[in-house]
Amino acid sequence: EWTKTIPKVKGIYTQIEPICKALQINQENCDRAMISISFNRIDPLFMYTQLLKEALLQIEDDDAKSIKELVEYCHLQDDVSKTTLDKIEREYRNHTAIWWYTGPYFIYSMLNCGLRQMDVDIILKMGFFIRHLHQHITELHREQKANIPAKFEVFRGQGLSMEDFEKMKKTKGGLMSFNNFLSTSHNREISLENFARPAAFNTNSVGILFIMNIDTAICTKSSTLFAE
Repeated sequence: EWTKTIPKVKGIYTQIEPICKALQINQENCDRAMISISFNRIDPLFMYTQLLKEALLQIEDDDAKSIKELVEYCHLQDDVSKTTLDKIEREYRNHTAIWWYTGPYFIYSMLNCGLRQMDVDIILKMGFFIRHLHQHITELHREQKANIPAKFEVFRGQGLSMEDFEKMKKTKGGLMSFNNFLSTSHNREISLENFARPAAFNTNSVGILFIMNIDTAICTKSSTLFAE
């Protein structure tokens, strides 16, 4: 019971597997909370992100060279294991971009960090991956289009900083933009219990459950596609 009275204590574990699982979930929650959000499209970040996205998607370069440059950049940063970098350089083409993005690697965190901070070095080094991820989502959308309902609902749970929460409250009835590739779920309970509720225990954030009603008639007019 005493663990519930100390916010910094997340639990008591006697085996390594539950600890690893708890750390993985905590990392996912942190990554989700770090995704940059623009409000009412008046945030300059929204404009910069849109322009950058269009530019990156039009660039054509040597993928092998780009992968090598990313690996070399990460080696210099010295915050990614050599084993992981060797795996990416050796096996990148063996898997889809979504596989790498959702896997237990640094890709998701690094991309989020680069887009959140508008770190030009990271964004340019990962430009090839952003294109591949966008292309893969586009391909999946094309394949799944016939089976997608006209309207459906998805959920996303995450933490939101106090500052962003205040901005969001003032945006009621306005527009919001997530400046990243966004992951959602059809399962409300998973989004609530695994992501929104845990974030509420962080004194520096607010747990948020986004409920998104998707109208495919509107989405098809946008260059931003989605897929399962």
